[in-house]
Amino acid sequence: MKVLNFGSLNIDLVYRVHDFVRPGETIPALSFARFAGGKGLNQSIALARAGAMVIHAGVVGAEGGFLLDAMRESGVDCSAVTVDREVPGGHAVIQIADSGENSIVLYPGANHRITPELIASAMDHAEPGDILLLQNEISSIPAIMRAAAERQMRIFINPAPMTPAVAEYPLELVDTLIVNETEAEALAECRLPAGVNVLKTLGARGAVYNDTIRVPAQRVDQVVDTTAAGDTFIGFFIAELLRGSDVRDAMSTASAASAWCIRHPGAAASIPYRRDLGL
Repeated sequence: MKVLNFGSLNIDLVYRVHDFVRPGETIPALSFARFAGGKGLNQSIALARAGAMVIHAGVVGAEGGFLLDAMRESGVDCSAVTVDREVPGGHAVIQIADSGENSIVLYPGANHRITPELIASAMDHAEPGDILLLQNEISSIPAIMRAAAERQMRIFINPAPMTPAVAEYPLELVDTLIVNETEAEALAECRLPAGVNVLKTLGARGAVYNDTIRVPAQRVDQVVDTTAAGDTFIGFFIAELLRGSDVRDAMSTASAASAWCIRHPGAAASIPYRRDLGL
């Protein structure tokens, strides 16, 4: 089995600051760097580095060729990605404070140019039992979900960034929702269909699955950058499920991967390989 990750492709513009800028304030940046990013790209790289077979589907701007290179170098199949030369690609402006926390402004760009033709073409790669992974940084998500359900795929969705539109998605088609605490609070206002699994990541307090299975977070002495921690968790969790691990073991491995990630700078650059965890 494999994962079809229909996800975003962004250029991350990262500024290190002592503290986040406040309204009306201008502050100097301590440093600047450009990274390959986007929740979709990060999760594809995490899946591949965790040992899963993953095909990435999406749209990238003409300036984003290095994003595809970054995925290919990690073993991601990019044959379902198209290049849109009419609009800029997606990008994010990220502040990273001395605390290691981040603040992000996201411009979707080409990520919101998902067409019915691209959906149909990407689904040609899918087989019954494969996993469709989605985030909330692209357009046409309900159409993608319905196309995947027709092919009897298992649908995992990370509804980040959380928007009111999520409540209108066909959530009855979902196998597993993966959310952080903020997203979980927003979802509490929705009436989730029976049978939908919910995996909550709780930062330093670990993670919980369906309010019954809990795993602690691994202790980290120095947090460098939390940008890709959630994406790393998701990629390793799904990859471990595909290996045949049970939910608890998959969560434990994902927690170890996230702990490794936050000790290193960057988004995609901070995601470990499975071997880095001693596995």
